Amino acid sequence: MRLSPDELIFWQSGFIKLNATIVYTWGLMLVMVVGSKILTGKLSTGLTRSRWQNVLEIIVTTILRQIEDIGLDQPQKYLGFLGTLFLFIGMANLCIIIPGYEPPTGSLSTTAALALCVFVAVPLFGIEEQGVGNYLRSYTEPTIIMLPFNIISEISRTMALAVRLFGNIMSGSMIVAILLTITPFIFPIVMTALGLLTGMVQAYIFSVLATVYIAAATRTSKSRQKQKTGD
Repeated sequence: MRLSPDELIFWQSGFIKLNATIVYTWGLMLVMVVGSKILTGKLSTGLTRSRWQNVLEIIVTTILRQIEDIGLDQPQKYLGFLGTLFLFIGMANLCIIIPGYEPPTGSLSTTAALALCVFVAVPLFGIEEQGVGNYLRSYTEPTIIMLPFNIISEISRTMALAVRLFGNIMSGSMIVAILLTITPFIFPIVMTALGLLTGMVQAYIFSVLATVYIAAATRTSKSRQKQKTGD
C-alpha cells in the first residue's frame, strides 16, 4: 500500500523522477484546459442561449455571490484564481473512480504547492488593493509588536492549508485501500462514494479559506478609508 502517489515511479534517470503525482497533475490540468475550451467555445451573448450555458451561468453567478458574501466587493477579480483552485482540487478528488488513478492531492508536494499559491496570491491582491506601503503597514497594526506574530501567522496558516488537505485526502485513500484487502467489495464502494463527497468538501473548504485570507488582506485599506472619511 502506497502512502503517496510520489512513491509510484513511471520513469527515472538518475535523480530525475517522473512519478504519479507529476503525471496525474499535468494530465488533470490538460483535461481541465481542453474541457474548459470545449465547454466555453460556443457561448452566446445574445438572448437565445443553450440550457448548458444557462447552467454554467447559474454556477458562476452562485460562486460570485459566495465570494461577495465572504467579504470581497469585486468578486469577478478573484473568480479566476479561486475558481481554478476549487476546480483543480475537486476534479483531482472526483477522478478517484477511475481505476489505477491516485489523486495528486494525496501528495504533500501538491498540497504544499496549492498552499504556496494562496500564500503568494494574498499579498499580491492585498498590494493591488492597498498599495505596497499600506499593505506592509498592516503587519504592524495595532502596534509594531505584532509584526513577528503576523508574519508567523502568514506562514503557519499556509502550512495548515497544505497539511489539512493532504491529511484528509491521504487518510481517505488509505481507508479504501485497507478495506479492499480485508472486506468484500461493497464496503470499498461505499467508502469511495464518501471519498467523493469528502473531496468536494475539502475543495470547498480550501477555496473558502483562500477567499477569507484574501478578504482579510484587502479589507484593511477599506476600513482605514472609512475611518478617515468619518474623521
